[in-house]
Amino acid sequence: MKFISWNVNGLRACAGKGFEDTFKTLDADFFCLQETKMQAGQLDLQFPGYESYWNYADKKGYSGTAIYTRHKPLNVTYGMGIDEHDHEGRIVTLEMEDFFLVCVYVPNSQDGLKRLDYRMQWEDDFRTYLLKLDAVKPVIVCGDLNVAHEEIDLKNPKTNRKNAGFTDEEREKFTILLNSGFTDTFRTLYPDQVTYSWWSYRFQARQKNAGWRIDYFVVSNRLMERVKDASIHTEILGSDHCPVELVLKKDL
Repeated sequence: MKFISWNVNGLRACAGKGFEDTFKTLDADFFCLQETKMQAGQLDLQFPGYESYWNYADKKGYSGTAIYTRHKPLNVTYGMGIDEHDHEGRIVTLEMEDFFLVCVYVPNSQDGLKRLDYRMQWEDDFRTYLLKLDAVKPVIVCGDLNVAHEEIDLKNPKTNRKNAGFTDEEREKFTILLNSGFTDTFRTLYPDQVTYSWWSYRFQARQKNAGWRIDYFVVSNRLMERVKDASIHTEILGSDHCPVELVLKKDL
């Protein structure tokens, strides 16, 4: 069973850069998107054999998440049920028979860390949300988590120490999440591998591979025995992020 997650940085723009071909080539059971930057009706992009579920931000051209799935969910929810957080289209959750799939676009702390305080509240509330799901059945969380957890996860850790995505506060929240019963699949399988999933559009960062690993598949610890592989598709263009992948055994 294959899962793909991709921050497309505007699905309408990405659709003009080969998104449909990439979608078909990756051939996933679940294809999760972040930063769709769309409103309902702006783009009718459907694929045979897939249903899709969309969460749009109130603000036009901002944020947004979606999941394409070959497998009909038992239930679908949008947001985490907290009004303060649920106007930016940041979460889609599918309840499947034996797991929850959560597609998330975590808020960026922004230049000057203007949104760091809000981000800290979001992190606590999102972790509580995941733990409630995890009490029912295992959880797969995927998306742009907007944090490089360890120094190995970005090219220039020393100069980025107090920048959004690599503050001590954001990294600590990710550590707390993992310590709550979750596993970073890629880093667990490949503890020493240096691979990034996002590159700034500035300074030829992608050509120089001066990137960050901020896109993840995080799973409930008890799901790790079903994890076959996790990978990062650095070869795929079309966004400033590249897709990340998780492959699960269907059963043990």
